[in-house]
Amino acid sequence: MSRITLIAAAAAAATLALALPATTFAQNPPAAAADALTDPAMKGPEVIAFIGVKPGWKVADIVAGRFVRALSKAVGPKGKLYAVMPAEVVKAHPTVIDTLNKTAADPAYANVVVSSGPVNSPLPAGLDAVFIRQNYHDLYDKFMGPADVPAFNKAVYAALKPGGVYVILDHADAPGSDLSGTESRHRIDEARVKSDLAAAGFKLDGESKILANPADDHSKMVFNPAIRGKTDQFLLRFKKPK
Repeated sequence: MSRITLIAAAAAAATLALALPATTFAQNPPAAAADALTDPAMKGPEVIAFIGVKPGWKVADIVAGRFVRALSKAVGPKGKLYAVMPAEVVKAHPTVIDTLNKTAADPAYANVVVSSGPVNSPLPAGLDAVFIRQNYHDLYDKFMGPADVPAFNKAVYAALKPGGVYVILDHADAPGSDLSGTESRHRIDEARVKSDLAAAGFKLDGESKILANPADDHSKMVFNPAIRGKTDQFLLRFKKPK
């Protein structure tokens, strides 16, 4: 690809980014962009190791984006990666489903199964893991309806095998902020996530600081150029009791 073509492609991508509504979902660009396989800043191997993914697992990636290919590789040919793109997201960004379908059509990712029902639709049964990256907070926003979050978490619980895990990675808000920043800053208080999941019957099974950034004061919206790509993020693993 020539330098001119690269510049044109970058300009087109920038124009598209400006046109997108200010939702965390906008951080999940088409698969051609850097993803967990190609961008070291995303800590793909570390995140997948934290989830505990093993070959043969059945995993659901909710609001599937930059981890689809990495998770597909991790579960292997005997596993399944359910790339779930809620209908509410597809309504706002129609091309995202095309991007996922293109990935699933690639023989290298033949274990990817794409779905696009409403956000509170039941998930496939017998899952080993459910992963949601930078979008749990969106469940509370107008962008998602908002979703019935207790019902959503109960659906995740029902879909998981006993001992299965639910892993949430999201932008941290200030302690005590609860849900006040989900729409404006696209952040959520870590304590609120823990409370939600405890109410759904999950047990906290692990926490990781691999994407933490103590220099982030949590007051800026995550798309602010001063902090975008460098937000303080928490990574939590919850387990369905056996």
